[in-house]
Amino acid sequence: MTRARTWLPYLGIAVIVIYCLAPFYWMVVSSLRRTSDLFSGSPLPNPLSLESYAAAFSPQNGFLRSLGNSFIVAGVTTVAVLIIGILTAYALARLDFRFKNLVLAVIITTSMFPGISLLVPLLELFNAIGWFNTYQAMIVPSMSFALPLAVWNLTAFFRQMPTELEEAAQIDGCTPAQAFRKVILPLAAPGVFTTAIITFIAAWNEFIIALSVVNKQELKTAPVITSQFTGQANFDAPFGTQMAAGVIVTIPLVILVLLFQRRIVAGLTAGGVK
Repeated sequence: MTRARTWLPYLGIAVIVIYCLAPFYWMVVSSLRRTSDLFSGSPLPNPLSLESYAAAFSPQNGFLRSLGNSFIVAGVTTVAVLIIGILTAYALARLDFRFKNLVLAVIITTSMFPGISLLVPLLELFNAIGWFNTYQAMIVPSMSFALPLAVWNLTAFFRQMPTELEEAAQIDGCTPAQAFRKVILPLAAPGVFTTAIITFIAAWNEFIIALSVVNKQELKTAPVITSQFTGQANFDAPFGTQMAAGVIVTIPLVILVLLFQRRIVAGLTAGGVK
C-alpha cells in the first residue's frame, strides 16, 4: 500500500504528460513523413523526410516573413502590456481609493468578452481611421485582450509584497520611484516573467484579428499563413506542410518556457504558501 501511494502520483503525472504531448508528437511525426506516407499509422516516420519543411519555407508561401511578423506583433504587445500593466497594477496594489475593488472587477470582466464579439466594431473603427493592413491593427487588439489579465495577476503579486520594503528603501535615501525600480521590481521578477510569457503566447497564437484586419501577404502572421497553405492543385490540403509549419510555430514557445521555467513556476506559485 505504501509503495502504491508513492508511485500513484507519478503515474498520474505521466498520464497527464502523455495526454498533453501526444498531439504535438503526432504533429512532429507527420511533418517528418513523405507526402505519400502521410496517412500511415506507424508511430515513427519511415523513411525520414524533410520535404514538408522544405515546402513550408518555399518562397511562394511567405512563411519565413510571417514568422518575423509574428515576432514583431507578439514582442511589441508583450513589452507594451508589461509597461502599462506593471504601473497600473502597482498603483492598484498600493493606493487606497474608493471603488478600487470595483475597478479591479471591471478590469477582469473586460477580459471575459469573446474576441469574435468585438470583431465587427474593430473592423469599423480600423476602416474609419485607416488602420487596415498595419501592424498596430494587430497589436492594439492583442494588448486589449492581454492587459486585463496582466493587471489582475500583477496586482495580486504586488499586494503580497510588504510596504516595509519601500519604507526601508526611502529611509536609506531612495525616492518612491527609486524604491519601486530598485527594490520592488527586481523582487517582482517571477510575476513579471510569468505575465510576459502568458502575454507572448496569447499574442503569438492570435488568429481571428490577424486574419480579419490584414489582407497583404507580407504582413500576415504565421498562424494565418499556415492556415492558408494550399496544395499544388489549389484545392487539396497540404497536411504535411501545415504540420511542419505548426511545429516551427510551436518551437519558440517551447524554448521560452524551457528557458524561464523556474521563474514561471515561481510566479505561478507565489503567494500560494505563506
